[in-house]
Amino acid sequence: MALLPHCQHPARPVALTGAKPVPCGDLIPNKKTIMSSALFSPIDLRGLSLPNRIVVSPMCQYSASDGNATDWHLMHLGQLAISGSALVIVEATAVESRGRITPNCLGLYSDENEAALAQVLDFCRRHGDAKMGIQLGHAGRKASSHTPANGRHPLGEDEGAWQTVAPSPIPTSARRKPPHALTADELKVMANSFVAAAIRAERLGFDLIELHMAHGYLLHEFLSPISNQRDDDYGGDIENRMRFPLEVFEAVRAIWPEEKPLGVRISASDWVAGGWEIGDSIELANQLRERGCDYICASSGGVSNDQKIVLGPGYQVPFAASIRRHAHIDTMAVGMILDPHHAEALVADGEADMVALARGMLYDPRWAWHAAETLGAEAAYPVQYERSRPSAWPEVFGRDKAAE
Repeated sequence: MALLPHCQHPARPVALTGAKPVPCGDLIPNKKTIMSSALFSPIDLRGLSLPNRIVVSPMCQYSASDGNATDWHLMHLGQLAISGSALVIVEATAVESRGRITPNCLGLYSDENEAALAQVLDFCRRHGDAKMGIQLGHAGRKASSHTPANGRHPLGEDEGAWQTVAPSPIPTSARRKPPHALTADELKVMANSFVAAAIRAERLGFDLIELHMAHGYLLHEFLSPISNQRDDDYGGDIENRMRFPLEVFEAVRAIWPEEKPLGVRISASDWVAGGWEIGDSIELANQLRERGCDYICASSGGVSNDQKIVLGPGYQVPFAASIRRHAHIDTMAVGMILDPHHAEALVADGEADMVALARGMLYDPRWAWHAAETLGAEAAYPVQYERSRPSAWPEVFGRDKAAE
């Protein structure tokens, strides 16, 4: 498979092309050429062209019904589709019912799931400008839980609890029952579940898939020696621990259209001595790139309650930068990135190719508009909201309209 070359930050400023009009909610095209902003320069991932480097990160909403998207998802994703961000990635979506973190998590394992999500996507496409991706995953031993609002603790037998699965029968805490250790034959079935969900994603017309190999969920559980203590071909050294995640990636890449990007979110470090670390992540990224991976989103943690994380703006950026530098693959930085100048510098300095925001977007769904204003760039506005553009009422923003 021929891969596109690694996308380096442009050596000279790149013009941002106008947003393509869409029915029932035309987007106002950019009115000036962007000559200075790296964050608002375009990037191509295979056949997917993005007008800027801003990504809405997948964010669990715990608002699904039997895995089906609801009106909440229509509202939530709809507002983000008109946000000026180039790409919106739908929250972690389970490839089978027992792969949901909670009973309220989104799924893509049934016809009903597919039909419900189709309604949401149709709404986003009719009114929005962003490209739409989906994160496919499996919660593994962290499944069968209450929502964060209800404490995250394991479901009780009288609350619809189900048997969790993992590489090894090691629970995340003493409060949980041991998960079932998947057999080699069961791993083949599990890989097929990822493939089936990806086929549904293609029928739905998603522009991109991101495989979830982070945050202590199933595929990360295979990677980390903390959660994977198998003694067969899927455990032991790093080559064996990477085997199943790589098999899943290869199976999905084989059925996902050649022109569409397939990325992976990883936990670049477990933040625990003796756990998965950045050197392992670089090796994984190299293996994924060779198999047709288009980008790595470098998150971290989630596999152990013993993790020691020092939080702060951009605390995970060094992971993205190191993977980009050593594995020669596009990266997406994520984690407490809120200041537009910070995001701009990350791309301009070559630490990451894209910047993903999660809670920052929940707090400010118009972050891309505000970032464009701060950086002297342009972002797409729906025609219905054009009056809110600062240039449309300079008396409030202290602008000279004649100079526009």
